[in-house]
Amino acid sequence: MTPTRIVCIRHGESTFNAAHRLTGRDPGHIDARLTERGQAQVAAARADLHDIPFDLVVTSPLTRAIQTTKGIFTGHPAEPRILVEVLHRECQESSCDVGRAASVLAAEFPDVAVDHLPEIWWHAEGEPDADGIHIEPRTLFDDRVAAFRDWLAARPERTIAVVGHGTFFFHLTGVWLDNCETVELDLGLDRITRRA
Repeated sequence: MTPTRIVCIRHGESTFNAAHRLTGRDPGHIDARLTERGQAQVAAARADLHDIPFDLVVTSPLTRAIQTTKGIFTGHPAEPRILVEVLHRECQESSCDVGRAASVLAAEFPDVAVDHLPEIWWHAEGEPDADGIHIEPRTLFDDRVAAFRDWLAARPERTIAVVGHGTFFFHLTGVWLDNCETVELDLGLDRITRRA
């Protein structure tokens, strides 16, 4: 059964986003966190999404996505289940896309279940680039996007929020989202609807 509503939500502004916007260079922020501006964006998104009766929230295990998820959905009236899923982590091509060990995330976010994740859940294969980043091959990334579409289509929940990342969502939906912007994905009709 295909869910009736899937709302994709890009994370709030991260320290990487802010630094990269100023310099155009990778600032070396491994698993970047939200900035104060990003936290304000999350607060605004929380108000915008308050009345949607989500059954499930699927979040990437990258810290900025978990922070966004907690900021939007802690105390949400529908009390949706939160599930951390690695399939829709960001395409790994910058420092911010390199994750932290599942045990480290568990210690920082004890109320978010990550015990089902492998300790190293991000791309860590092959030779790193000059900055020490293991760039994810495009074929692997494309396979992940397709696998996540199939995973979503098989979910039994009716209304799902997906908290994730710009490049991943662009390849999933065809829309580039700003920080905390949302887009609705209809897998049955293979179309998207941008939320105002």
